[in-house]
Parts: sequence; C-alpha cells; structure tokens
Amino acid sequence: MSKLPSLKELLEAGVHFGHESRRWNPKMAPYIFGTREKIHVIDLEKTEKALEEAVDFVTDLVSKGGTLVMLSTKRQAQEIVKAEAQRVGAFYLTNRWPGGLFTNHDEVAKTVAKMTELEEKSKDETYTKREQLLMVRNLEKIEQTLGGIRGLEGLPDAIFVVDSRKENNAVLEARKMGVKIVAMVDSNSDPTKVDYPIPSNDDAIRSISLIVKTIADAYEEGKGLAEKKRVADEKKAAKEEAKAAKEAEDEAVKVEEEAAIEKAEELEKEAVREETESIKAKNEKLIKEEVKP
Repeated sequence: MSKLPSLKELLEAGVHFGHESRRWNPKMAPYIFGTREKIHVIDLEKTEKALEEAVDFVTDLVSKGGTLVMLSTKRQAQEIVKAEAQRVGAFYLTNRWPGGLFTNHDEVAKTVAKMTELEEKSKDETYTKREQLLMVRNLEKIEQTLGGIRGLEGLPDAIFVVDSRKENNAVLEARKMGVKIVAMVDSNSDPTKVDYPIPSNDDAIRSISLIVKTIADAYEEGKGLAEKKRVADEKKAAKEEAKAAKEAEDEAVKVEEEAAIEKAEELEKEAVREETESIKAKNEKLIKEEVKP
C-alpha cells in the first residue's frame, strides 16, 4: 500500500477544520468530533480510516486496468489536481464540469475526438492563415475543458472529487451511470452520495494538497502493480509458448522416429517376403527337375 499520512500530518495540514456549525449537513454527524468556536471539528481518526479505504479502492481499481478521473473546478484546487494527475498519468478535469460527460458521453466523446482533427487541420497549409488561427483557438478552447480526459475510452470506472458539494452535478451523473465516487466531504457535504467519502477540509490548500497527493500516489501504485502483472503475464505467456513449441518439436521428432521405425519394419518385412519368394521359387524349380523323366 502507498504511504498514508499520519494523524499528525493530517492535523498539521488542517484537515480537521470543518465549516461553521450552523452550515453543517446533519448526515456528516458520524464524522464530527466536536465544535470549537462555532466551527465543526472533523474526527481525524475517521478520516484516517476512510482515506485508507479510498486508497485501497483506487490502488486495486487501477491495478486491474480501471480508469479514474480526478476532478475539481474549485479555484484553490484546480492546479493541485492538474499537477498531481499529470504527475501520475491520470485523467483530470479542472476547468469546468462538461454537463452530460457521463449521461451523454457519446456526444462529449465526439468533441474530444475533434481535438485530433483540429490539430491536423491547423497544420494543413491548404487552409489560409486565418482559418488555421481559428482552428487553433477552437482547439485551445476544447483542450481547456476536455484536454485532461483525452484518450479516455468510454466512461471511467471511478472519479475522485475534491468537493462533492460543489461538484454535485458530476456526483449525480456518476451515481446515475454507476461510476464509483471517491470524494473529499467537508462538514457541509452529504457523504451518503459518495461511495468512498473522505471527511476532510476541502477548502484549505494544505488539506487539499495532502489528500489529493495521497490519492494520486494510490493511482501510481496501482499503475505499478498493473505493469508488474503485465510483465509477469508476458513472461508466463512466453514461457508457455516456448513450452508448447518444445512439446510440438518433441512430438514432431517422435512422429518422425516412429515413421522411420515403421518404414524400417516394412523394408525388413519386404526383404523377408522377397527372400521367402526366392526360396520358394528355387524349391519349386528343384522339384520340377526331380520329377522329369
């Protein structure tokens, strides 16, 4: 398992600070430790356990070839999510949520595919400079929103969300389409909408950075495990192929030897037959000579 932050690290990053108690969501009650100066304090032991479950899920998912999209359109989280996703090679969305990404995926996929078309056309000198410039601008506009999910085939298996309340539309679409949800849930969020809620401060940069990095590390570990499995499977397949080739070769040699033995036996039988015929012919000749008057 990738390294999990300690309780001390969670505390130092301010992961335990929730919102004002008057703004809370009662469904977060199981994760609230108490109130300090009218601010809810999140139970970090619950956070630690939830984070471990989320990390296990992400690692296992990716190790089996599953896909994850890291999402946050929150201003203070955008660059953090983008940088961590790019570091480990995960898909990401940080500019805005493209409505219908999950529920109307085919249409969004067409827009994503259009990026490749625009790239090729923008370099085609048969178009005027003005036409090329317009295509480049259109490409940049699409990339700003969808560039992070370029290469994603079909729906992802899961999404990681920094603020489930802010990204409610994404959460609803994911739930509708059966996409698993891992999310940071603050004291004003509804954790019941999320498959793997991580009770945490989703506003402070240090808190966001720590949780996002932990999830990204889990993704990276999953990729590493998947690669090890791929290499092991290739070695196993090569070994089995070599074994099959050797068995086929041995079988061919065996068949060839059996054919040679069979041929030798036939030749021997033929020689005996010829010798017998020769003796028989000689005997018949002698008999005929003896009976002559």
